[in-house]
Amino acid sequence: MERSKDWMDQAKRDIEHARNDLGSAFYEWACFSAQQAAEKAVKAVFQKLGAEAWGHSVADLLLELKKGHGVSEELIDLALELDKAYIPTRYPNAHPSGSPKVRYTKTEAERLIGHAQKIVEFCEGLLSSLGP
Repeated sequence: MERSKDWMDQAKRDIEHARNDLGSAFYEWACFSAQQAAEKAVKAVFQKLGAEAWGHSVADLLLELKKGHGVSEELIDLALELDKAYIPTRYPNAHPSGSPKVRYTKTEAERLIGHAQKIVEFCEGLLSSLGP
């Protein structure tokens, strides 16, 4: 069953969640939710194509997608930064000291939300070009 719309709906919801976390100063969770939004948006495209999307690296998924679609180097660079928020935003042992809550900043969260928004918009455009 093709469920690209469900994946994109959740990607948009994750962006909304990231913005809410940003507003509540949960910067680590805003960063993680931004990464999740981008990952789910790219996986929506894979769903539409009837292809397997494996893993959680947004950059790796975009590199695979680049083989048949116009993915810019800029988007891949944004994805590389988002990928760095996948594990350390949630686990204290990913840092030499302190919990993730003291390791992430408002500026960083704003930046990663912006990165995710660009990837979501790219994926929406790609889905649109692939038809119903």
